[in-house]
Amino acid sequence: HMTALFLWVLLAALCLECRGQKDNVMQPQGDVTGAEGEAVTLGCRYNSSSTTNYLYWYKQEGNSRPTFIMNRLTLDQGTTAETFKERFTSTLDQTSRSAPLKIQKLHVSDSAVYYCALQPTVTGNSKTLNKNL
Repeated sequence: HMTALFLWVLLAALCLECRGQKDNVMQPQGDVTGAEGEAVTLGCRYNSSSTTNYLYWYKQEGNSRPTFIMNRLTLDQGTTAETFKERFTSTLDQTSRSAPLKIQKLHVSDSAVYYCALQPTVTGNSKTLNKNL
């Protein structure tokens, strides 16, 4: 039978080194729906006055502290936590200023709050990702 599962995607509202209001992170799309076993992409765009930017992705389940998924400096350069290497990918595109997170082969355990964070500066808003199982 079908079970509805909700994944919450939230952009981190953190400020690591505030340099001005032009530095921010944006969630470009609305709701995203995917079935178990499918793939989804969580959008993340940024504006920054810095020429060197690290984009971070975190996953938070329930009341637990956020877990580091990966960071990206340019293209595929960066670090990905071992737990996420198999199904989670992201490429930082400096031209379009985006670093979407792609989750392959969705699992029920993917239900969480996902944070996209920009270093040196982060602001954000929230969006909902609905996954239908």
